[in-house]
Amino acid sequence: MAKLTLSDDTVASLRVNGAQAHTEFFDADVPGLFVDVQRGGRKTFRVRHSVAGRIKVKTLGDTVQISLAKARAIAVELRGGNAWRSNPLPFPSIVVDAAAAPTPDMTLREFFLDHYLPYVKSYKRSWTTDECMIRVHLVRRLGRFVMAQMKPPAIAQFVVQMREAGYAAGTCNRALVLIRYGFSLAVRWEFPGFLLNPMRDIRNLRDDNKRERFLSDAELHQLIKIVAESDNTVLMHIVLFLTYTGARKREVLDARWDDVNWDSLSWRIPITKSGKVRHIPLSKGAQRLLLERRNAQNTKKVALGDLGTPFIFANPKTLRPFVSVYYSWDTVRKKSGLAGLRMHDLRHSFASFLVNAGRSLYEVQELLGHADIRTTSRYAHLSRERLNAAVEVIAPEVPWRK
Repeated sequence: MAKLTLSDDTVASLRVNGAQAHTEFFDADVPGLFVDVQRGGRKTFRVRHSVAGRIKVKTLGDTVQISLAKARAIAVELRGGNAWRSNPLPFPSIVVDAAAAPTPDMTLREFFLDHYLPYVKSYKRSWTTDECMIRVHLVRRLGRFVMAQMKPPAIAQFVVQMREAGYAAGTCNRALVLIRYGFSLAVRWEFPGFLLNPMRDIRNLRDDNKRERFLSDAELHQLIKIVAESDNTVLMHIVLFLTYTGARKREVLDARWDDVNWDSLSWRIPITKSGKVRHIPLSKGAQRLLLERRNAQNTKKVALGDLGTPFIFANPKTLRPFVSVYYSWDTVRKKSGLAGLRMHDLRHSFASFLVNAGRSLYEVQELLGHADIRTTSRYAHLSRERLNAAVEVIAPEVPWRK
């Protein structure tokens, strides 16, 4: 635990200490207030305070979305209004903007933009996905409706409009999940006019179009052959590492050298979709690939360190993770005759290869980092050869057959 007098410049410069997954930096002026810095770079204001004699930790918001001044003001409010250790400054009490205050005639647009988004930004890593869904679909089609007066038929009509516009069932369901959560928050927060959640009678669409593309051995070899010719000199290593580990694209693009443990031959993913640290064992192929990456970076050393950059698959031009490799990937998959293949399908293929090799679903679940075995069960398909071999196990003797 580090303690220092925080300032806007200090907060911007904070980094994780050593090999830790995260580091907490406490404010020397306001007791309980601290910045939680994650290895991936995210920084969050949090405050420790007492509730009924028990210590609680409250997340105030991302340092990009909330200022230090506001974080200090909230911390002072939570700790009883007299929490300054030294040099008290005139931070104001929290005042809710009257224009944004909830009213019975609040529209759906006002709720999601003025109340929902500020709330989810304080804790949800994927809040930008929500923001896009709100802007593109909810505000556009439902924004004018008085939210407290909305009935199930209006939501049903919204789904019909999305389907008629050509959106897949999965996209419609994501919109429904977001609306359902929004209404549940309004009811929980006891906003005026919100007594029941109208989404309770709205069911998600049946989604039979889950894309589960699995590469055959021949397709994988063809893909690797073409990706080796890509103008993006790092893409081949990215594709191979995705195939070797079954990791998600963003996990690989953001991978760091200090998360590779050469003693245990494992790769540590500090920030995952589930929010839990995951350790992936490195196969011999993955080990050889990392050694190639290390040698390649050693030939281009710069002032950032022994390996030139802390990122394994850094963009050679920026020495930072690629924001996107879509265009180079799109070129490769089309040349390979796999125009519809997504990078995420390499994760599906990883699981498919394991299952077809006789590995258990439990092993696949652990390697993919699934919290629920039901998610892994989608890979419980077997190759035709293994199915044919399986039925041969049942071969009772027939006494009258010569």
